Amino acid sequence: MMNYTRVRRYIVTKLGEDWIFLVLLGLTMALVSWSMDYASAKSLQAYKWIHGELKGNVPLQYLAWVTFPMILVMFASLFCHLVSPQAIGSGIPELKTILRGVVLKEYLTLKAFIAKVIGLTAALGSGMPVGKEVNKPTFSSLYYILTVGCAVGVGCCFGTPLGGVLFSIEVTSTYFAVRNYWRGYFAATFSAFIFRVLSVWNKDAVTITALFKTNFRMDFPFDLQELPAFAIIGISCGFLGAFFVYLNRQVVLFMRRPTALTRFLTKHRLIYPGAVTLIIATFTFPPGFGQFMAGELMPRECINSLFDNFTWTKISGSPAPPSLGRSSAWLHPHASVFVILLLFFIMKFWMSAVSTTMPIPSGAFMPVFILGAAFGRLVGEIMATLFPNGILFDGIVYRILPGGYAVIGAAAMTGAVTHTVSTAVICFELTGQISHILPMMVAVILANMVAQGLQPSLYDSIIQVKKLPYLPELALGKYNIFVEDIMVRKVKFLSAQSTFRELSHLLETSTLKTIPLVDSKGRRIYHFSHIQSFTLSKENKVHLSIKVWEEAELDKPIDMDQIRIDPSPFQLVERTSLHKTHTLFSLLSLSHAYVTSIGKLVGVVALKELQKAIEGSTRSGVRLRPPLASFRDASRKAKNTSNFS
Repeated sequence: MMNYTRVRRYIVTKLGEDWIFLVLLGLTMALVSWSMDYASAKSLQAYKWIHGELKGNVPLQYLAWVTFPMILVMFASLFCHLVSPQAIGSGIPELKTILRGVVLKEYLTLKAFIAKVIGLTAALGSGMPVGKEVNKPTFSSLYYILTVGCAVGVGCCFGTPLGGVLFSIEVTSTYFAVRNYWRGYFAATFSAFIFRVLSVWNKDAVTITALFKTNFRMDFPFDLQELPAFAIIGISCGFLGAFFVYLNRQVVLFMRRPTALTRFLTKHRLIYPGAVTLIIATFTFPPGFGQFMAGELMPRECINSLFDNFTWTKISGSPAPPSLGRSSAWLHPHASVFVILLLFFIMKFWMSAVSTTMPIPSGAFMPVFILGAAFGRLVGEIMATLFPNGILFDGIVYRILPGGYAVIGAAAMTGAVTHTVSTAVICFELTGQISHILPMMVAVILANMVAQGLQPSLYDSIIQVKKLPYLPELALGKYNIFVEDIMVRKVKFLSAQSTFRELSHLLETSTLKTIPLVDSKGRRIYHFSHIQSFTLSKENKVHLSIKVWEEAELDKPIDMDQIRIDPSPFQLVERTSLHKTHTLFSLLSLSHAYVTSIGKLVGVVALKELQKAIEGSTRSGVRLRPPLASFRDASRKAKNTSNFS
């Protein structure tokens, strides 16, 4: 009996904590995500109702059409500015930085979470081309909690647990601990299940189905002769995705440039989001220019209509069937379907690139997804026009499905912008059909190949613009660069004999968060048997202030027992290669490492030095040429010559 109780207690303590936490995380995120969807859907419903009620009075309609989203977007911007400015933006670049081991203050707090949820709900309810994104968990203690939280966020947003987990791993991790895999899947699946159950309970869906369910025929969904068209979609989306990232970055850089306009917009924070919303709403106004770009459709309606089973070019010019529903917005009596799709794509392209720079919580995934779907649909409709009777192969006629092209375009475009291939899996789960698996994978991989060669991913681009600490990817190839070439040799240090005066001077003249502690003082190279580093806090500074301590006290040696010391900081040797250093920094999320030579502290390497070495530049921007490389090569040659002689 005693053994049974002990085993039971062991199982509960080991598994129970994880299971309970993951269930609670999944449940909380499902409730939050569903509440956001419900509130934003009601807001969009009210938006369309007001527009419909004012039919016939165009000036009033226009006023309502632009005022409604402006109020919501400006509220989102103001709320985030007052509650937590850290809630602005996507959240994925910051999460990626935090998972690298860098501490970003105020990012993983309850305040930031509340600001993000309320701000994002208002932004989604405005009908602007912004999307949901990763809801940041408000825990910062464990790596796996952040990873699982990211997976749950993505999985719950779209009801796609498998794609959500894979996407979160791709965008946030260089190295992923496989032991966290089941945790991510469990929490994301549970969260997505609850999210869909709530939709059924609210009568949004009849049963638990895919979010944007398609009904493509399963027997012959596409012909192999269509693969070149799918490949064209993939390659084109690669170029377009790279251009989207470039355009987004240029808008952000322009807004950060110190000009009279940007200074004015920074001072009056609500003008920029208000002006952007006004311009976008003016262009999408349905009785105006919006009639030529399906302006009346809200984001989810866009996706549902772009994925439909009809071929619009065949319907255009004839009475629309009643089952067409919201897709009728793409048909205009005086404009071709191609013109409307092309105008929609061009207009939404710059609108999405600009709206994601507004100081509100917003993700770029959904707007880019819609862009890709529109581009794919355009190619699909062109194919349907070129082959009106379908493609004949081996006695079977394959009818062109423009909706299938839209699904492939959506996966390829999001893959190109985010540099991920899991968008294909997200598309399978969103549509509930796996019929286009082969062409989708071909298109996504081709889009990635093109985009990765042209631009960083959208998230890496934001990391670079915000100057967040990051470690660039190391390209394949041999590097004749070692730690001794890039390390900082003038290391500030303390020894066991250091006085309070020395420590006080060190605190006043440097911004170091950790200082190496050596056994004994020496000359430029410090002799010691092992390094220790300790973290300094504000309390230390107060207590060690010259004003507090008497002159006599300052000359006394420091009592090291009173200071928090890390007895084994990470150490490298001078001959550690750049490749190995990069791997260690990535794998262990290091911010710095000390360099030793036969028990002597000879230098320190921080993330900054490693970043510069990988990017192949020094502070002056000159191509990095390791100072010791030529000396090493010469000594190697001399050694080889002496061996042969």
